[in-house]
Amino acid sequence: MSRSTPPLARDLLTELYAAAVAAAAPGPALSIRLQQLELEVRRRIWIIALGKAALPMAVTAVQVLESRGHYPAGGLVIAAEGGQSPHSHLALVKGDHPEPGAGSLAAAEALAVATSKVSPADEVWILLSGGATSMVGAPEPGLTPKDLTAIYALLLGSGLDITAMNRIRKRFSRWGGGRLARALAPALVRVYIVSDVIGDDLPSIGSGPCVPDPTTAAEVRALLESGALWSRIPEAARQLVISAESGRTAETPKPGDQAFAGVTLELVASNKLALEAAARRAAELGLAPEVIEAPLAGEAWAAGASVAANLLNNCVQFSIPQPTRAPSCMIWGGETTVILRDGHKGLGGRSQELALAAARALDGEPQGIALLAAGTDGRDGPTDAAGAIVDGSTWAAIAAVGRDPAGDLAAHNAYPALDSVGALLKPGLTGTNVMDIVIGICGGGKA
Repeated sequence: MSRSTPPLARDLLTELYAAAVAAAAPGPALSIRLQQLELEVRRRIWIIALGKAALPMAVTAVQVLESRGHYPAGGLVIAAEGGQSPHSHLALVKGDHPEPGAGSLAAAEALAVATSKVSPADEVWILLSGGATSMVGAPEPGLTPKDLTAIYALLLGSGLDITAMNRIRKRFSRWGGGRLARALAPALVRVYIVSDVIGDDLPSIGSGPCVPDPTTAAEVRALLESGALWSRIPEAARQLVISAESGRTAETPKPGDQAFAGVTLELVASNKLALEAAARRAAELGLAPEVIEAPLAGEAWAAGASVAANLLNNCVQFSIPQPTRAPSCMIWGGETTVILRDGHKGLGGRSQELALAAARALDGEPQGIALLAAGTDGRDGPTDAAGAIVDGSTWAAIAAVGRDPAGDLAAHNAYPALDSVGALLKPGLTGTNVMDIVIGICGGGKA
């Protein structure tokens, strides 16, 4: 949003975003599921929470246990930020994101220690959310941490969608592709999941630590080749794939493996629930909402141009004043990608890049047409912003303060461009992660 954007448009969009995030809050959703469980006195219950929503999910789990006269036997919380553990029996470790680092290695080792204490007669609650792949990112035997970091960095700039990236990453990760289930077997394992992938593909969420890995080594190689990455990943990683492909070493756990005999999986929050909540709030505020079924995907700049064009097309009907007509609201959800080309390494994230591209498409359009693009976790890329709010004045306003918005867009440098005109959205970390949301309105009026 530029400084000249009508405050009412920003207020409306911010409120709809807040409604979407609130609906994806993992604590309340998890509480409902856990309250339905029948707890067996003879079973010790362990809590292992992994991902961006780990801390609020762990807090909820402890509260449910305590309300029923129980306490966790032990466990682990691996979160995006430091903080206080919800129980003295639960260790808390900060993992690294979006790329694994020293914190991730420590988290992966802490997870090994925690799983080693679980007995066959115990019950384990796995509380899984987006970001877990990186936060417990440690290499498979035969790879070094440097190898794994190189693979992750290549994938983040490859343009492959999140599902493809996770299919590849789990092949090289110590805990991905069902390996956590294998370590915990034969204990009873209940997995509660906050989805951060399109279509809620369970093997992809957090790299599927307790889900059979349906992807073979040959398919992993094909994915890497399709992204022109096979020759660029470390030699040790290529050899690991070739060895599994030829049968010299074991594949990842597949469907039917006994490691999953005691595992149950349940989805508690998703992007779809967030979009539906935004639409409900829009209707309550007097807007006419439409949730777009096709998920956001592809390159962020192209998605930004596309959603802006669709919004403008939808807004044509508002060119003729009709005071009784409800303002239109379009809502998209999903996850785009950013492909780094020509060595450009600007500051920003996929939602900011989408918003900046949308600002170019909206340039010169009248007041009352505005668009929000933001990550539901409150942090877009390695920045303190979730995304941005733009309208028909944003692009020109960036140029007016002396920046080159086209150059910033090409250099993947959306953050300083949008920041220069006050367009960034900074709600802080939300404690959830169900991909991204884009909301467009027309006919919103002035403040």
